[in-house]
Amino acid sequence: MSWQSYVDDHLLGTGHVTQGAICGTDGSMWAASAGFDVRAPPEVSKIVAGMDDPSALQAGGVYVGGQKYMFISSDDRNVVGKKGSNGLFVCKAATCVVVGTHDENIQGGNCNTCVGNLADYLQNNGM
Repeated sequence: MSWQSYVDDHLLGTGHVTQGAICGTDGSMWAASAGFDVRAPPEVSKIVAGMDDPSALQAGGVYVGGQKYMFISSDDRNVVGKKGSNGLFVCKAATCVVVGTHDENIQGGNCNTCVGNLADYLQNNGM
């Protein structure tokens, strides 16, 4: 299975994610939905660093695809952001991060679950 099919089938295909991507924790782009311009590595590297020390994300927000999201929360594996009624969820696996956004027509919890489930699957398979 290609990385693109993970984005297309396990994120977008659920109907709970508007845009999605999988990036290496080093910031390399593995796959992304059409038109989702995640500016890896700078954006991804900053998010991954924010999982250990969220101070930069708290002060300046979370950027994905050139869009600024208000920092909501983070822990050693997750970052959550919000922009109006749209949301952002990033979840880290062993060697990659799964990024998902949702618009006002999608419940944030459903998007979070999809992103987390894919990250868990990749984590359990050494990715």
